[in-house]
Amino acid sequence: MYKLTVFKKDGKKLLDQSFEAKTDDEAKDRGSQILHAHAYENYTYRCTSPEGKLLLFHQ
Repeated sequence: MYKLTVFKKDGKKLLDQSFEAKTDDEAKDRGSQILHAHAYENYTYRCTSPEGKLLLFHQ
């Protein structure tokens, strides 16, 4: 399970979503699709792997 979290500048969570992917690259694509679908590309976000590896990050 990969985890995507999006925050407002004040630290409030806008999105906290888990999703499955077969590879880290697939998870990056899926995370980007979710961000785009919710128009969260310009917020602070992070996407992490099950091992805690940071795959996507924007501040």
